[in-house]
Amino acid sequence: MKADNGNSSNLYLHLASNHARQRVLVVGEVLWDLFPDSVRLGGAALNFAAHTKRLQHQPLLISAVGRDELGEEAARAITTLGLDTSFLQITERFKTGTASVQLGPCDQTSFVIERPAAYDAVELSDSQIQQIISWQPDWFYYGTLFPSSVAGKDVLDRLFQAVPQARRLYDLNLRPASDSPDLVSELLRQANVVKLNEEELKPVHTFTGLPPETEEFCRAGIERYGWDAVCVTLGARGCAMLAGGEYVEAGGHRVDVADTVGAGDAFAAAFMHGIASNWPTAEIAEFSNRVGALVASVHGAIPNWTIEEVVDL
Repeated sequence: MKADNGNSSNLYLHLASNHARQRVLVVGEVLWDLFPDSVRLGGAALNFAAHTKRLQHQPLLISAVGRDELGEEAARAITTLGLDTSFLQITERFKTGTASVQLGPCDQTSFVIERPAAYDAVELSDSQIQQIISWQPDWFYYGTLFPSSVAGKDVLDRLFQAVPQARRLYDLNLRPASDSPDLVSELLRQANVVKLNEEELKPVHTFTGLPPETEEFCRAGIERYGWDAVCVTLGARGCAMLAGGEYVEAGGHRVDVADTVGAGDAFAAAFMHGIASNWPTAEIAEFSNRVGALVASVHGAIPNWTIEEVVDL
């Protein structure tokens, strides 16, 4: 099924409705994106948390920064974003994370991520785990970078055990040269909702045996793993999404791309928002495409944006 990305009236209707504010547990990286001409705060987990906050949800970010100048600046900026910093740890073990960003042709972006970084030093005490249990998150977001270290995987496993009721959103954000197929396969099994891009689909097809075609991949993944929903983003071409038994392909929105850093994380936040709001699949795909395109049209991973701008895109 092709989604009608010219149909804004239903989108307005959904956005005008009251939506339950979701408690979203987010674990992962805070880092600085080092562009050729600038330095900007980012990291998939932080980006996702910030964009869920823009959508009026309540994220709780678990991460760490170093006891250094970049860490102090990151902590100030995260507070400015309106995020809860009670689980943002400060460590002397490692420096605040950084990623060198290379912007290539056709909106292709590559990263060189320095490890170990401060977020690799995250530790959770029993009392902190109890706080998280008492908070009762509705959603739990994770990626591949954070649990690719032994310590990060241990933290993630403890959180899986602590909040089994939370719906798990896995946004792959793969680095094919270094990510373990065994780890990715395990994280796919743990998930309720999965987001990946079409380039990531290729290695996932190779080591899981799931079909390489988008619709067949989505249907086979849901059958094998029991996911509630899955989405394959297609860059400027939009996305393919299967949720509630309905498969749609939604075309992208034409924008002047400033950089694509953070656009996928914004898309993931909108994807979660639509699922949590029980929207029809076509509306989720349309809204997610709009949010991702809007963020791609502005420099930096966490630009300011409003719902009105999304609808008017």
